[in-house]
Amino acid sequence: MVHGNSRPLEKDVVRDLRRELSYGQYLRLDRLLDAQHPVSEPEHHDELLFIIQHQTVELWLKLILHELRTAREHLARDELKPALKQLARVKHVQHTLTEQWSVLATLTPAEYVEFRGFLGRSSGFQSYQYRAIELILGNKNAEMLEVFAHDEFAHELLNGLLKEPSVYDEFVRLLHRRGHDVPAAFLQRDVSLPHTFTPELVPLFRGIYETAAENWDAYEACEELVDLEENFQFWRFRHLKTVERTIGLKHGTGGSSGVSFLRRALELTFFPELYAVRTEI
Repeated sequence: MVHGNSRPLEKDVVRDLRRELSYGQYLRLDRLLDAQHPVSEPEHHDELLFIIQHQTVELWLKLILHELRTAREHLARDELKPALKQLARVKHVQHTLTEQWSVLATLTPAEYVEFRGFLGRSSGFQSYQYRAIELILGNKNAEMLEVFAHDEFAHELLNGLLKEPSVYDEFVRLLHRRGHDVPAAFLQRDVSLPHTFTPELVPLFRGIYETAAENWDAYEACEELVDLEENFQFWRFRHLKTVERTIGLKHGTGGSSGVSFLRRALELTFFPELYAVRTEI
């Protein structure tokens, strides 16, 4: 019972944690909560929001990359159903990431300009985890690695993903092993290059969609990938609009043209044949 607006602790609640693994220790909260160091002088109130927003994004990106790499491994082993579990989780994380832009959007232009100059050349453009996700989904761009030449770990990670098959590559290879007609040119292509629209793949997906009952897991995977790409585009769009309302048409701190550069990202695609097949059904 609650008395006097106070809830007494139950008798079995552990109170002495001196010899136990505590919540704070498990999560390394001492390190995590000591990772926010504003650089503005004098320190501007809203810089903490800016830092936490981007650190939180990086944590979610770490999870997305973890799930996509595992999904790719499952696909390479012909384990489609477990891969679908990973893709479903990624979709939920994407929803959270997209909604997070609404928090940063509370930062007004007048507030941001107070500390923007202290950021130097640092920019979200330099997020190696974001670039890693683009690579594993098939937006290969070797030129992007130049931005990470200063960071041995990031450069090695991105270079590896550049040369490895994407999630989509592994999915189509799985379909090939199941007997679907996959063009030899696709199977033999240089996976370090960005995947571009391959018309010969469209009949394959049309067949899956038109025989969904017999190919249900492959059909479901197609729809999961479409959801994933659509969510990615929503995230890109919310990013663009948040930047636009905060800095207008100014150049980015990392040297990009800002909004116009972000707008061109909306033209990038991961799985073009999964959209093209809709016209054919």
